[in-house]
Amino acid sequence: MVELNEKFWSDRYNEGNTGWDIGYVSTPIKEYIDQLEDKEIKILIPGAGNAYEAEYLWQNGFKHVDVLDLSRIPLESLGNRVSDWPANQLIEGDFFKHTGSYDLIFEQTFFCALDPKLRGNYVAKMKELLKGGGKLVGLMFKIPLFDDRPPFGGSEKDYLPLFENDFHIMKMEEAYNSIEPRAGSELWVSMTPI
Repeated sequence: MVELNEKFWSDRYNEGNTGWDIGYVSTPIKEYIDQLEDKEIKILIPGAGNAYEAEYLWQNGFKHVDVLDLSRIPLESLGNRVSDWPANQLIEGDFFKHTGSYDLIFEQTFFCALDPKLRGNYVAKMKELLKGGGKLVGLMFKIPLFDDRPPFGGSEKDYLPLFENDFHIMKMEEAYNSIEPRAGSELWVSMTPI
């Protein structure tokens, strides 16, 4: 297994080897954002990459959005696209060392990018970062993918045991509005810490 460190991800950006990057906010996340009413909530997007979700949130009046990634390259890309993005909300760092308290955390191609051995740590960290009543929402793959490199896949039967002791799972079902190339391969998840 390759070491999934800052150099690995920065090399992928520098080489243009970013197959996960669709170039815009994915439909399920866009439609979720469109129904949010409270623009004051504090939001985190970990492993954000080029963070089209963050850009869409910003354009729609959400200003308390922290964008976190191991690589500086996609953070700079977002800063260039959204010139008034606050520098302190572009966070280069390790998700597992991040501190904060959030109302909402978006999952979009981050879980599948982590070594599966870290999935239990992911659950614990998400619970730690979410305020009481906060939500973890987004997309996870529902198909087997790679064993030796990202994206790492899985299924509902793999994920339920990971989350069910720490989260109330409101939804974990096939996304009905995935983009065409991912149709049938994504789960929409919505859960809140217990």
